[in-house]
Amino acid sequence: MATEDNQEFYPEIDDISYSRILELSKQGDSYAKRKAYAKAIDTYYEALDLVPEPSDSEVYTATNWLLNAIAEAYLLSGDYENARIVINQAMRDADGTGNPFSHLILGKAQFKLGDLDRAEDNLALAYIGGGKEIFEGDDPKYYEYLKTLMRDMD
Repeated sequence: MATEDNQEFYPEIDDISYSRILELSKQGDSYAKRKAYAKAIDTYYEALDLVPEPSDSEVYTATNWLLNAIAEAYLLSGDYENARIVINQAMRDADGTGNPFSHLILGKAQFKLGDLDRAEDNLALAYIGGGKEIFEGDDPKYYEYLKTLMRDMD
């Protein structure tokens, strides 16, 4: 984590780069909404390349939100293994640990990969951190699956 002692190792993202990161992120979101997942992934990676090194999401929240977007695009494209790999990368960093959305993506990827024990753990963590609302607009099978495993869910 960036502190006064090691701040020189984590340069600030300049305003021009940050504006471009936001622009590319919105463009990636637009591709994803149109189900052009490969273009979305490429665009998110282009934005991620603008984050200064080391680009860990403990220091740069842009890294975390971009990795979440990349993982979700992989998930929606049916590439569950790459979704799992990328979301695990996001979760290794401080901003990704405990993020309900990250747990939801990972839980869904693990569910699709047949790793139901880990899917259960991550879907439960998504529910605990984000409530029922985190499942809204999603395929109901994930919430229904979780309901069969947990008591005290509505």
